[in-house]
Amino acid sequence: MEKMFNIIFSGVHLFAALILIILSLVTMGWSVYEVISSVGESTEFIPLMLQSVGAIIISAAIIDVAQYMMEEEVFVNKQLRDPEEARRTITKIIVIITIAVSIEGLVYIFKAGTKDLTLLLYPGLLILVSAVLIVALGVYQKLSATIEKVEKENE
Repeated sequence: MEKMFNIIFSGVHLFAALILIILSLVTMGWSVYEVISSVGESTEFIPLMLQSVGAIIISAAIIDVAQYMMEEEVFVNKQLRDPEEARRTITKIIVIITIAVSIEGLVYIFKAGTKDLTLLLYPGLLILVSAVLIVALGVYQKLSATIEKVEKENE
């Protein structure tokens, strides 16, 4: 019975990951299409380009999440959870989030720079949050590696 549920849930995770990948690729394709189709028009090209870059960045982050779902929930035996594996998984997720947040912050800095400098607060906070995430990840890595070392010595 447990094996059947594992197969069903692995299938659901696989389906969800494939849907995320397809939606991300469609978003990327649409973004490129919008930029190419607006080259000769009188609309402002730079804001559209920045919007497309932001959409592609979010799509790439979604693909990373789908990859994680497939690796962790479909291809890996879920019964093998140890502290080292948990640390690697959390590290992977935090790195994906940090990259997405920092790149979005950069995109919004360029957008704010073209409109109004008072709008730089929000992107500045995004960059600050990504820096805090990196520091927090470093602290987590250090603490969890120390705990793993102590556990291995006690065995």
